[in-house]
Amino acid sequence: RIFVLGIGFFTLCFLMTSLGGQFSAKRLGDSPFTIRTEVMGALESRGVLRRMSDMLEMLMKRMDILARLENSTDFHKGDEARFPLDRFQPAAGLMERIQAIAQNVSDIAIKVDQILRNSLLNGKVMEGRRDQCEVPRDPKYPDCAGKVEWMRARWTSDPCYAFFGVDGTECSFLIYLSEVEWFCPPLPWRNRTAAVPSPPPQPRVQAAFQSDLARLLELIGTGKESLSFMKKRIRHLAQQWLRAAQRLEQKLKGRQRDQKHILIHIGFLTEESGDVFSPRVLKGGPLGEMVQWADILAALFLLGHSLRVTVSLKELQSHLGVPPGRGNCPLTSPLPFDLIYTDYHGLQQMKQHMGLSFKKYRCRVRVIDTFGTEPAYNHEEYATLRGYRTNWGYWNLQPTQFMTMFPHTPDNSFMGFVSEELNQTEKQFIKSNKVSSMAVVYGKEASIWKGKEKFLAILNKYMEIHGTVYYETQRPPEVPAFVKNHGLLPQHEFQQLLRKAKLFIGFGFPYEGPAPLEAIANGCVFLQARFNPPHSSLNHEFFRGKPTSREATDTAVFQVSSQHPYAEDFIGKPHVWTVDYNNSEEFEAAVKTIMRTQVDPYLPYEYTCEGMLERIHAYIQHQDFCTTSSPLQLPKTKSPAMQSPPSPLALSPNATHLVWSPSASRDPLAWPPVDSLQVWVSEPQHTCTETCRQHGLVCEPTFFRFLNKEEVFLQLSITCDSTEYEMNHLYPAVAENVHECYLQKEPLLFSCAGYNTKYRRLCPCRDYRQGQVALCRDCL
Repeated sequence: RIFVLGIGFFTLCFLMTSLGGQFSAKRLGDSPFTIRTEVMGALESRGVLRRMSDMLEMLMKRMDILARLENSTDFHKGDEARFPLDRFQPAAGLMERIQAIAQNVSDIAIKVDQILRNSLLNGKVMEGRRDQCEVPRDPKYPDCAGKVEWMRARWTSDPCYAFFGVDGTECSFLIYLSEVEWFCPPLPWRNRTAAVPSPPPQPRVQAAFQSDLARLLELIGTGKESLSFMKKRIRHLAQQWLRAAQRLEQKLKGRQRDQKHILIHIGFLTEESGDVFSPRVLKGGPLGEMVQWADILAALFLLGHSLRVTVSLKELQSHLGVPPGRGNCPLTSPLPFDLIYTDYHGLQQMKQHMGLSFKKYRCRVRVIDTFGTEPAYNHEEYATLRGYRTNWGYWNLQPTQFMTMFPHTPDNSFMGFVSEELNQTEKQFIKSNKVSSMAVVYGKEASIWKGKEKFLAILNKYMEIHGTVYYETQRPPEVPAFVKNHGLLPQHEFQQLLRKAKLFIGFGFPYEGPAPLEAIANGCVFLQARFNPPHSSLNHEFFRGKPTSREATDTAVFQVSSQHPYAEDFIGKPHVWTVDYNNSEEFEAAVKTIMRTQVDPYLPYEYTCEGMLERIHAYIQHQDFCTTSSPLQLPKTKSPAMQSPPSPLALSPNATHLVWSPSASRDPLAWPPVDSLQVWVSEPQHTCTETCRQHGLVCEPTFFRFLNKEEVFLQLSITCDSTEYEMNHLYPAVAENVHECYLQKEPLLFSCAGYNTKYRRLCPCRDYRQGQVALCRDCL
């Protein structure tokens, strides 16, 4: 009997321990993809409860049999009878306890069974059907089925999918595609909990002009010669930057400016892009890009914005919140930056590592693009169909998101850089110390001098020639013996050389660098070659693949008429002379005339520190590419009773062009202000850029939307026998010989560049601030 009771007691303990282990071993995981394991664990627990109940019931039966046997014996006589009876009384109490426990376990088993039945039933609607999820058929999500099919075949191709919980089951695909990406509708059984209201947005911090550049120098970091060069430049121009910031602050008169969180990622300095510039900083390599980036950093910082600077891919991924993997998944959290300034290398890196988030956030990107990207090359479909596809185009950005070193085309935003500005005392000192017979050659690489012996011989007849060609051991043979070569000079010493020289002469390369403006600012005359024929991708390898045709026809040919078109077009004589180097007589006559010409140091306002601060301030305050604009209204069949709204344009008093009607309403937030608009019709062989310039104006591509209407042709007395909407970077335009009018179908293709001899284009023009072509008179 004692043996039976002991066995029963230890069996009970064992069963209770097993039950506790079953419940404790299966705990709810953090992942939404562990539901099946939990259900299986619960089923196992239910089985244990049943077995425990059965064993307790069997133990009770055996104890009952033992009790009946005791009652049928003669052991109830005398003292002998009392001993076994007293000894069995504890057993009777234990039996009662075991009976109570068995009843409780039975009740628990029933309740657990009910809970599990309900859980399994609900799991069919909720998470339990992971392997049986069906792809929803929702016309609002037409790509859902195709994306699920792709996930079935490729979900292991990138670890980022597993990072977001994808495990190869249908439901994990649908959860990812509806909650991480947005190709499938939200799943009903994932929406049980009430949505937590998002906290109200934090009030924007107001930007305040900065007066200490030491913090910026810390942000730029160390470890690369390129970064050291940029920091030296910022330190050298620090006082000019600070004075310019004070003047602009007074000009804005306390105007409210939101502080922006800005990421500056200089892609061409990353190891992944080759970083070809850093090793060449001390060897005479091109420094124009680094000059521009240093000035951009200084301007953004002084305007009071919060900056992060990266020159490595790893830092970029960290700042953006890129999930682990190969870059196919979206970012793990909302982008923490209002703006991102980068270059083409950085743009490619962002697209590669941001997944679908790149498309979502690309409106915040500003691309520093030396030569510019015209709309015909930017629109991927159009570039592919029409032969404009290049190595650097087809990004489908707003063309004004590309920011150039010079105002090549108004289709892009003119970012620029700065040159050192001289005060009146410095200007007078330079004029009195000029050596009229001293010339400096533009070109730090020996290859630029190759084949220039003829020009150098003519120049040597009149002037002492100086060079700054880099070499390590032997003087380059391309540099003639009569040239006084200083080797590569630090920026300060190079400036001193320019302040003595009369002439700064270019031999065709590098194209459109900052040095000619620095020379002109230091009192030099810049002499450059006129390219005949113009240089283009057809005759010069340097231009092959550039995403711009500049002032060419619609045959996708990039053409440059001189080494520095900005200096030729916007500065000109007496500071800039552009001659045909193939004509020795013209070249020699220009040299002799330049020696007799007196010029003052000159720097266009837009290349001063204050001018650049103005531009960047205006861009940050007014350029918004993330606000969805209304699509173009394509023509529809209208009833006779339906009429178009009246045109906001009116004929000018002299009937030569259209202007914004005084009676038309104005959007106070529109930028540039619409009342600066003028509409002119081009000649067949002129671009809109040229057409506006002929009238003392600048082409403004954001105004094309006001011109892209049939009634505008009528207002300009243009006869249209037919009007068609098409994708073409030259539209809106008219083919006058056949009276056919064309309107633009794709807003990204509105372009100031390009012409075709059979079209006269409708051109939107605006006024501009003196010395600041990027801004209209009321744009600041």
